[in-house]
Amino acid sequence: MTALPQGSAPGSTADESAEAEVAPGTAQAPAEEPGAAEGAGPGAEGEARTGAEEAEPADELAAEEVERASAAEPADAAEGVDAAEGVERADEAGGAEAEAGADETGGPEGAAEPAAADAEATQVSEAAAELAAQRELRARIEQRKAEKEAPIPAGTKLSGTAADLLAAVRAVESGEKSGATFFAGPPPAPRGPAPGPAREAAPVRPRAPESAQAPATSAEALASVRSVLSRGGAPGTLAEQVTGALGEQAAERLGADPWQLLSVPGVRPEQADGFARALLGAECRPDDERRAAALVGWILEQAALRGHTALAADDVRGALAGRSVPDPDEAVQQAIAEGVVLVFQDGLAEEPEPAEDAADTEAAEETAEPVEPVEVLLGLDRYALAEESLADGLARLLNSPVGNDGSVWPEDGELIRAVAGSGLVAHTGGEASRAESAAVVTAAAAAGLRAAGAAHTLDGQRRLAELTGPLAAFTLAGLLSGEGPGRDADGALALDVLVVQDAAQLDVETAAVLVESLADGCRLVLSGDPGVLGPAGAGQVFQDVLSARVCPVVASRLPDAGPVGELVSGIGIGELNQVEAPGKEVVIVPVRDAGEAVHRCVQLLADSIPRAFGIPVEQAQAITVGHGGSAGTRALNAALKQRLNPGPGRFGGFDPGDRAAYAQDLGRTVVGTVVEADAEGLRLDCAGTPVLVPKERVESALRHGWALTAHQAVGMRWPAVVAVLPGDAAQGLNRPWVYTAFGRAERHLSVVHGVDQALPRAVAEVLPAPRTTRLTPLLHGLMKPAEQ
Repeated sequence: MTALPQGSAPGSTADESAEAEVAPGTAQAPAEEPGAAEGAGPGAEGEARTGAEEAEPADELAAEEVERASAAEPADAAEGVDAAEGVERADEAGGAEAEAGADETGGPEGAAEPAAADAEATQVSEAAAELAAQRELRARIEQRKAEKEAPIPAGTKLSGTAADLLAAVRAVESGEKSGATFFAGPPPAPRGPAPGPAREAAPVRPRAPESAQAPATSAEALASVRSVLSRGGAPGTLAEQVTGALGEQAAERLGADPWQLLSVPGVRPEQADGFARALLGAECRPDDERRAAALVGWILEQAALRGHTALAADDVRGALAGRSVPDPDEAVQQAIAEGVVLVFQDGLAEEPEPAEDAADTEAAEETAEPVEPVEVLLGLDRYALAEESLADGLARLLNSPVGNDGSVWPEDGELIRAVAGSGLVAHTGGEASRAESAAVVTAAAAAGLRAAGAAHTLDGQRRLAELTGPLAAFTLAGLLSGEGPGRDADGALALDVLVVQDAAQLDVETAAVLVESLADGCRLVLSGDPGVLGPAGAGQVFQDVLSARVCPVVASRLPDAGPVGELVSGIGIGELNQVEAPGKEVVIVPVRDAGEAVHRCVQLLADSIPRAFGIPVEQAQAITVGHGGSAGTRALNAALKQRLNPGPGRFGGFDPGDRAAYAQDLGRTVVGTVVEADAEGLRLDCAGTPVLVPKERVESALRHGWALTAHQAVGMRWPAVVAVLPGDAAQGLNRPWVYTAFGRAERHLSVVHGVDQALPRAVAEVLPAPRTTRLTPLLHGLMKPAEQ
């Protein structure tokens, strides 16, 4: 993105725009996926997204614009909706006429020609009506855009629900009125009894929508976008990303609102400001409402990369102020009114019951504590819908009468007994506890139920299959994409029991899809280690379920074995203890600088560990803090390739025999060995599983894999691990990172140690910045906390 025009906010200096986009104290996440910008320390939880958003069809864009217009001009919007409904009614009428014509064709032969003529006329009228409706919608959209050329003071043109919403937000935030006055509603209706077991009578559930393929972008659309980009001084190579984010009408949208360029992943506000300045000239102002709306959306997208599903309104205002927005409060109100963001206020305290007489009222007023202003959260609709859908789905599973299915479970342990009687169970523990959750799959199969287990990675699937058998172990991504037991007539997974290991890696969107795929009566077990690094995507599902206490929680008492397990268990509670390692299971290698750290790492992997422990280099892994730096993954992999498999890199920088790390998706990396390259791409052998890296993704999603970051290594284990901690990594260390990195070792751990006292301090004191999510209060609104 360096070719984009650099610049500060319109009308401001460059120094004024160089501020953080989130709340103070929130660390920037390191880029863990290949192709992302170089990250720093491991303290941040998220990883940079690399893919462009799917293109939106033109009709969806039109409907979306009509919805935004409805927030400002209800009357105009109503006319647009009426027009759209008129098209639907015309379609229905045309369908009825076609059916009537079809019935008439069953008569004498002479009726066939009139019926055909009527059907043809109906088709013409339908097409004409649809085209007319589309033209009317587009005309209204253009009219709204023209009306918004001049800045509009917040709230001056609002009425109805939109005006009430603005007034409510201002009153709640200022403390003038209680939040319950605006947000508290009638209690939700009690849920009815869930249907019977899925195996006997599957309830009627809507089929999960199939993912739509983004339409192919036309050459004309790409040419138009390149023209707009060129006029703004941006590289034409962004055309495909822009059309992927903004759709076929990207050129028109970008010309009307240059700050829409922020919807392209990787574009910074300074670059969007420079682009807008080149297009708009003197009309480009820092108080432009288009700029403010785009910045609000961008700030929340950046927060999602760090794991937040929402942000406090004050934090958004602070980030806007750091981006030279003159009136952050007005910008937030305008973004709310236009539907750019949603407003949330979860977890309201209950209002006191009204007093019976005046004396009681006066006494209550004297003793009442002052009402504190309520914190208002802002979020994007995609994460809001995912969290609400997930909360509803978890409540549905928990309320299902699973104890009535007639299955007889063995009394083999606390976890199995909990799963036998509840539709949702959380299970916590270290690596040893994976055997307990795997035993649930075996016990369920013995009880005659359809059971399966899912892990985060291919390595996790392999280890799970060793305990359950290969037919009952899958990766979670594979399970959701069609592998495994298949689906029933309603689109739900054909399962009665599902155990999800590595549940701490569940982001809110993946979890919502998973829970929606389970039928009523299915038991779900979320099993994971709460001490490891969190998911790469937005949300912290496992932590939120544990915090909500709405379902049985079973804590494993199985300790991790050996000196490595003892060391890691101590780190999990904030203690970096010396452990007895008679077989040199744990070795500390002190180094003075990054250059020596790289040298020692290569020496350990290539020589010392294979010679001393009989562990081949293929089963040893280096783990370091980030991709960049003098001892990051790039530097380590370059040195390790030179030592272990030198070559010219004839396949996009890779040679047969190279170890490679392929980022299949956000937060999901597979490690394998390069086998060959062909016209389709690069082929890897991942522990016996063939994996194809498409040729268009080789450059962006593939790295050498002798050295990984801790985020990439989550969910995988190796017989030997070399953890590399150079001196410049001290600021990025925290307890989850150390716990995760050290816990990847099964038999031997070497620590290349150059951070001095920063390591024990990180283990004892440094925790990751908390994530702002809504799942816990949503669950509390649906269910009461369970008695543990």
